[in-house]
Amino acid sequence: MNELLVMARIAGKRAAFRAVEVQSVIEIEGISPIPRAPDFITGLTAMRSRSLTVVDCRKSLGLSVETAPGVRAAVVEVEGHLYALQVDQVEDVAEARSDPEPVSGGFGDAWQRVSLGMVETDAGPAVLIDVGRMIAGPPAIHSARKPGNEPIGVSA
Repeated sequence: MNELLVMARIAGKRAAFRAVEVQSVIEIEGISPIPRAPDFITGLTAMRSRSLTVVDCRKSLGLSVETAPGVRAAVVEVEGHLYALQVDQVEDVAEARSDPEPVSGGFGDAWQRVSLGMVETDAGPAVLIDVGRMIAGPPAIHSARKPGNEPIGVSA
């Protein structure tokens, strides 16, 4: 495969984002809450005078992790909107050594939902994240929405 990946940790698991999808890795300094936004949307932050919707990846997965997310985030653009995907830790940039394979047992439905598969890297296997699915949030959010009543920063 030989694709470059941005390696991160989410809830103790090694995750990877395609480097071509990541505009930047930032340290989040301040987050302004968004009223009525779903729980996985932490709020808004700024990067070079542009607003970014902050998505807590652990909450988007529907995981109940007791520790606070890290202050690092991968900045991605989806359908003209900027998002900061808040992770526990950003590790490095690595090269994929395999094509994505089905996610093995032990990860659960949440990881299956947001993954493009498992890829092998020099640092070990990682779940390759589909950023659009991560931004969409947990399935319960979609069933609770009414058309035309989507929260700010979240597309249906």
